[in-house]
Amino acid sequence: MFPSGRVDPVILGHLLGQHRDLHARLLALRADFAAAHDANPPSAKAVRDRLLELRDHLRDHFVQEEQGGFLEESIARMPRLSVAAREVVAEHPRLLAELDTLVATLPPRDLRDDSWDEAARGFAAFTDHLLAHERNENAVVQQGYNEDFGFSD
Repeated sequence: MFPSGRVDPVILGHLLGQHRDLHARLLALRADFAAAHDANPPSAKAVRDRLLELRDHLRDHFVQEEQGGFLEESIARMPRLSVAAREVVAEHPRLLAELDTLVATLPPRDLRDDSWDEAARGFAAFTDHLLAHERNENAVVQQGYNEDFGFSD
Protein backbone atom coordinates (compact mmCIF):
# COMPACT_ATOMS: atom_id res chain seq x y z
CA MET A 1 0.00 0.00 0.00
CA PHE A 2 1.20 3.48 -0.82
CA PRO A 3 1.92 5.57 2.35
CA SER A 4 -1.02 7.95 1.81
CA GLY A 5 -3.44 5.00 1.88
CA ARG A 6 -3.78 5.18 -1.87
CA VAL A 7 -2.47 2.81 -4.45
CA ASP A 8 1.23 2.94 -5.26
CA PRO A 9 1.51 4.73 -8.65
CA VAL A 10 4.22 2.29 -9.82
CA ILE A 11 1.94 -0.69 -9.17
CA LEU A 12 -1.00 1.09 -10.77
CA GLY A 13 1.15 1.87 -13.82
CA HIS A 14 2.03 -1.82 -14.09
CA LEU A 15 -1.64 -2.82 -13.92
CA LEU A 16 -2.65 -0.23 -16.51
CA GLY A 17 0.22 -1.38 -18.75
CA GLN A 18 -1.01 -4.97 -18.54
CA HIS A 19 -4.50 -3.86 -19.52
CA ARG A 20 -3.17 -1.82 -22.47
CA ASP A 21 -1.15 -4.82 -23.65
CA LEU A 22 -4.18 -7.09 -23.39
CA HIS A 23 -6.34 -4.66 -25.36
CA ALA A 24 -3.63 -4.29 -28.03
CA ARG A 25 -3.52 -8.08 -28.44
CA LEU A 26 -7.30 -8.26 -28.78
CA LEU A 27 -7.33 -5.45 -31.36
CA ALA A 28 -4.59 -7.12 -33.42
CA LEU A 29 -6.52 -10.38 -33.48
CA ARG A 30 -9.76 -8.61 -34.36
CA ALA A 31 -7.92 -7.04 -37.31
CA ASP A 32 -6.63 -10.48 -38.34
CA PHE A 33 -10.13 -11.93 -38.37
CA ALA A 34 -11.52 -8.88 -40.17
CA ALA A 35 -8.87 -9.27 -42.87
CA ALA A 36 -9.68 -12.95 -43.42
CA HIS A 37 -11.37 -12.25 -46.76
CA ASP A 38 -8.96 -9.55 -47.95
CA ALA A 39 -6.70 -10.09 -50.94
CA ASN A 40 -3.75 -10.84 -48.64
CA PRO A 41 -5.16 -12.26 -45.39
CA PRO A 42 -2.97 -13.34 -42.47
CA SER A 43 -1.97 -16.99 -42.56
CA ALA A 44 -3.80 -19.53 -40.44
CA LYS A 45 -0.51 -20.17 -38.64
CA ALA A 46 -0.06 -16.47 -37.83
CA VAL A 47 -3.57 -16.21 -36.38
CA ARG A 48 -3.13 -19.43 -34.40
CA ASP A 49 0.25 -18.25 -33.07
CA ARG A 50 -1.24 -14.91 -32.02
CA LEU A 51 -4.12 -16.69 -30.24
CA LEU A 52 -1.65 -18.95 -28.44
CA GLU A 53 0.40 -15.91 -27.38
CA LEU A 54 -2.79 -14.34 -26.05
CA ARG A 55 -3.55 -17.54 -24.15
CA ASP A 56 -0.07 -17.59 -22.57
CA HIS A 57 -0.40 -13.93 -21.66
CA LEU A 58 -3.81 -14.48 -20.05
CA ARG A 59 -2.63 -17.54 -18.13
CA ASP A 60 0.27 -15.53 -16.67
CA HIS A 61 -2.01 -12.56 -15.94
CA PHE A 62 -4.54 -14.79 -14.18
CA VAL A 63 -1.83 -16.50 -12.10
CA GLN A 64 -0.67 -13.08 -10.90
CA GLU A 65 -4.23 -12.14 -9.95
CA GLU A 66 -4.76 -15.42 -8.12
CA GLN A 67 -1.54 -15.06 -6.13
CA GLY A 68 -2.61 -11.78 -4.59
CA GLY A 69 -2.20 -8.22 -5.66
CA PHE A 70 -4.99 -5.74 -6.22
CA LEU A 71 -7.87 -8.16 -5.63
CA GLU A 72 -6.39 -9.38 -2.36
CA GLU A 73 -5.66 -5.83 -1.23
CA SER A 74 -9.20 -4.79 -2.15
CA ILE A 75 -10.61 -7.57 0.04
CA ALA A 76 -8.30 -6.57 2.90
CA ARG A 77 -9.63 -3.02 2.64
CA MET A 78 -13.29 -4.08 2.18
CA PRO A 79 -13.99 -7.67 3.22
CA ARG A 80 -17.49 -7.52 1.70
CA LEU A 81 -15.77 -7.66 -1.73
CA SER A 82 -14.53 -11.21 -1.15
CA VAL A 83 -17.55 -12.79 -2.89
CA ALA A 84 -17.15 -10.58 -5.97
CA ALA A 85 -13.39 -11.23 -6.04
CA ARG A 86 -13.92 -15.00 -5.83
CA GLU A 87 -16.40 -14.75 -8.71
CA VAL A 88 -13.83 -12.89 -10.81
CA VAL A 89 -11.14 -15.51 -10.10
CA ALA A 90 -13.60 -18.34 -10.78
CA GLU A 91 -14.01 -17.04 -14.36
CA HIS A 92 -10.34 -17.66 -15.21
CA PRO A 93 -10.58 -21.39 -16.08
CA ARG A 94 -13.71 -20.81 -18.19
CA LEU A 95 -12.06 -18.00 -20.16
CA LEU A 96 -8.93 -20.07 -20.81
CA ALA A 97 -11.07 -23.05 -21.86
CA GLU A 98 -13.06 -20.82 -24.23
CA LEU A 99 -9.83 -19.64 -25.83
CA ASP A 100 -8.53 -23.23 -26.03
CA THR A 101 -11.72 -24.26 -27.84
CA LEU A 102 -11.33 -21.39 -30.29
CA VAL A 103 -7.74 -22.40 -31.05
CA ALA A 104 -8.74 -26.05 -31.45
CA THR A 105 -11.53 -25.22 -33.89
CA LEU A 106 -9.57 -22.67 -35.91
CA PRO A 107 -9.42 -23.80 -39.53
CA PRO A 108 -6.03 -25.42 -40.20
CA ARG A 109 -5.64 -24.02 -43.71
CA ASP A 110 -5.34 -20.57 -45.19
CA LEU A 111 -8.38 -21.25 -47.37
CA ARG A 112 -11.04 -18.81 -46.21
CA ASP A 113 -14.50 -20.31 -45.99
CA ASP A 114 -17.43 -20.30 -43.58
CA SER A 115 -15.28 -21.89 -40.88
CA TRP A 116 -13.20 -18.68 -40.72
CA ASP A 117 -16.37 -16.64 -40.28
CA GLU A 118 -17.40 -18.98 -37.48
CA ALA A 119 -13.98 -18.58 -35.86
CA ALA A 120 -14.32 -14.79 -36.13
CA ARG A 121 -17.70 -14.97 -34.36
CA GLY A 122 -16.15 -17.19 -31.69
CA PHE A 123 -13.34 -14.71 -31.17
CA ALA A 124 -15.83 -11.82 -30.93
CA ALA A 125 -17.80 -13.73 -28.28
CA PHE A 126 -14.60 -14.53 -26.37
CA THR A 127 -13.56 -10.87 -26.51
CA ASP A 128 -16.95 -9.83 -25.10
CA HIS A 129 -16.59 -12.34 -22.26
CA LEU A 130 -13.02 -11.28 -21.48
CA LEU A 131 -13.87 -7.57 -21.47
CA ALA A 132 -16.86 -8.21 -19.18
CA HIS A 133 -14.47 -10.09 -16.88
CA GLU A 134 -12.04 -7.17 -16.89
CA ARG A 135 -14.86 -4.72 -16.09
CA ASN A 136 -15.92 -6.87 -13.13
CA GLU A 137 -12.34 -7.13 -11.91
CA ASN A 138 -11.82 -3.39 -12.27
CA ALA A 139 -15.02 -2.69 -10.33
CA VAL A 140 -13.82 -4.83 -7.41
CA VAL A 141 -10.39 -3.20 -7.37
CA GLN A 142 -11.76 0.34 -7.65
CA GLN A 143 -14.28 -0.29 -4.86
CA GLY A 144 -11.54 -1.73 -2.66
CA TYR A 145 -9.39 1.33 -3.11
CA ASN A 146 -12.39 3.67 -3.14
CA GLU A 147 -11.08 5.60 -6.10
CA ASP A 148 -11.46 5.72 -9.86
CA PHE A 149 -8.30 4.45 -11.57
CA GLY A 150 -9.47 5.65 -14.96
CA PHE A 151 -9.98 2.16 -16.39
CA SER A 152 -11.83 2.29 -19.65
CA ASP A 153 -13.27 -0.34 -21.98
